[in-house]
Amino acid sequence: MLSWRGENVAVSNVEHTLPVSPDTSAQDKVEAAGLANPAAPLPVGAWQAVARAATHPEGVAVMLEPTAQEPVGLLLDENVEGATLRTFNTRVWLSELLPGIQPRTGMEVLDVPDPQVVGTTEGGEPCAVVRYRYKSLQHLKDHVRQTVHSTLALNSYAVSILSRKVTRPLITHPVEFTFDDGTEPFHALAVRDGITRLASAWAVLAGPDAGASDAADLMVESLFGKVSGAPAADGRTLAEQLAAVRRNWRTTLADEFAQAMAGPEPGDRGVQIAQTYVVPAQIAVGVVGHPGHLLASEDVFDDAMRSILASVHVEFKAWDAAAQNVEVATRALKRVIQLGNAQVTKEDLQVVYGLAVGRTVPADLPREYGDDSLPGTALWRGIQLVHALTRPELYDPLKDQAKIIKGGSRMSSKGFAELLGPIIDLPWRSAKKTVSKQARNAWGNGGVLTRDVLKEWDPVFTADFTTLVSPALAGDTNARCTLAVAGGISLIADKLLTRNVGSTLMGPKEKGGVPFRSDVHLVVENLSAEGNELGLWLLALTANRFQDGSLPENAQPVRQLVRRDRRDEEGMAYVHLKVDIEQPDRIARDENGVPVPLYEWDVVWASDEVRASTAYAEHLARLSPVQPAGTGPDADQSADGDPSIVETASPEPKPGEVSFGGSGDGAPTLRQAPESRRTLRAGLESARYALERLTEIDRTAGSWPPVMESSDFEELRQSLLELQTDLENLRRGIQGDDPTLPEASEDDED
Repeated sequence: MLSWRGENVAVSNVEHTLPVSPDTSAQDKVEAAGLANPAAPLPVGAWQAVARAATHPEGVAVMLEPTAQEPVGLLLDENVEGATLRTFNTRVWLSELLPGIQPRTGMEVLDVPDPQVVGTTEGGEPCAVVRYRYKSLQHLKDHVRQTVHSTLALNSYAVSILSRKVTRPLITHPVEFTFDDGTEPFHALAVRDGITRLASAWAVLAGPDAGASDAADLMVESLFGKVSGAPAADGRTLAEQLAAVRRNWRTTLADEFAQAMAGPEPGDRGVQIAQTYVVPAQIAVGVVGHPGHLLASEDVFDDAMRSILASVHVEFKAWDAAAQNVEVATRALKRVIQLGNAQVTKEDLQVVYGLAVGRTVPADLPREYGDDSLPGTALWRGIQLVHALTRPELYDPLKDQAKIIKGGSRMSSKGFAELLGPIIDLPWRSAKKTVSKQARNAWGNGGVLTRDVLKEWDPVFTADFTTLVSPALAGDTNARCTLAVAGGISLIADKLLTRNVGSTLMGPKEKGGVPFRSDVHLVVENLSAEGNELGLWLLALTANRFQDGSLPENAQPVRQLVRRDRRDEEGMAYVHLKVDIEQPDRIARDENGVPVPLYEWDVVWASDEVRASTAYAEHLARLSPVQPAGTGPDADQSADGDPSIVETASPEPKPGEVSFGGSGDGAPTLRQAPESRRTLRAGLESARYALERLTEIDRTAGSWPPVMESSDFEELRQSLLELQTDLENLRRGIQGDDPTLPEASEDDED
């Protein structure tokens, strides 16, 4: 029985010895056998990584050794869509595994960007190696730290691993790590499925008192040491330097294990090491693409691995909705490429896929599409993706494949739009993270997939969307659909159009009120209707003002607006403005000539002015007979129905207005009280400052891993409750049950 964070854990199997590190000759046998195996054409560096990771390389060499009876050795075949994988099972050192890209957090806003992923080939054929391209070695270290931290913030199997080790093999394969800054590349094994188990094993090694960030730091320090990536003075390669760091770390850990196991009973530290020192792994070393498919050779292996992962984590052990949606959408697109049953060329599909997964950046749009008139912006990336993925020749095959992957019987246009949400928001996901949930809900409510958008049309390339209003009013379907998609994406991304267009029917427009409820795609459809001049101008001006690097003030909560530090800001504020088609610049202004901000109320009103006017008039009629003076909507009914609800509430006391302290000044026995009060106030001020800093960090940093984990919240909340209770007890001891303080008078002074 072992204690772990206040919990007694029954440990079922603890080995009293650790595997001994093999000599280099045994590793050389793995390399030789692998290079001789025709079913596993890996580069030399990849085989060296496999050999370094195996705890029993002699056994691995036997499995790889081709014979007359077994030309591919004892490799296992695993058939997936479009390919057959060649794998084998063995035990590997925990310290020789790096985490791959974590799909569970792939749709979160991450401080450290994922590497660029590129497939590889050997002799023109698919190869079971993926190339991860990082900016620098430090980028790799930061990414590993972030992956482990964010994974453990979601879930941890530490108790299970402490009890019975890692029982299910981790799915791994060789990865070539390359760097933009010229750092020497190296190969290592990366975990594609089982990242949570990998991270949890490091959490066990970090100990019961360590948090997720501590476990992440331990992993990075143990795997990379102080290696900087600079050429070694003794001529060793980067791979050899890192291998030496890990061998030394294992030696140190083995010594620690021996000391912990020297007593009559295994020590806690010995158990932690024994349960995590080695782990089971299934290593993919070969892949054969199935004939007759269009998938590029360099994409075959990575797609095969993703097929395995998605089949587990979409159909069974589910990822969260956003991660599932991206996996389903990109996997469905890959299937369509493989099957070749869409009337779209392979080259075009590869461009669309590159855009969807972020491999192609917005700035490359003109080059990829061969048209310099196409603006290389994030918004135009979204327009091009929506257009490409909703073409009739691609839309139906994509829906069919997505339906099969999700295991459903049907896929509606709303369901398909929901898949697009976390793909479209990739360029601005970090900058607009505070409203990403509402934006993705809006996509799930239909997004910009109007009936016309799902039909035949072509985007009209322009850097000024207002130039499309006149042709759209004249009946140009291409212009109308371009405005619908561009303006609709902008409204959704900036929280000016939400699911069911808000939950506060007839509420104040500043709080998300709307004159009537309707699905998001129907609002966009009505805004882009041929005769809706107000709606078309609203879409055009919103798309023109859209910025992918920040949120408009319209979408900011009031508290954030008040607390923002504008000293370093330059230029005009980012804000969407209400439309008035009677004005030369189409911008509505108040009686003082100040432009009026745009709200969701205005967006919905512009989509159907007749319905909105009728609904608002009926609302006023219902309220007017019983509404007391000074409350309810303003009786002024302007052309756009601007509700102005006057709210009454008792003012809340401000910090410092209520005193919990007693008087008692000047008593000789209480000379320490003033100092204690100052300490208390200073401590609370420091806590407030720290909380404000955390809030600011959370506002500007990525959304995952969180700046504070759930366990921290619970501990702090409990501490605050206890402090509040103690403070109230002190107040009652001084003042009694009546909190009213006596009025001060001159007689009270010393």
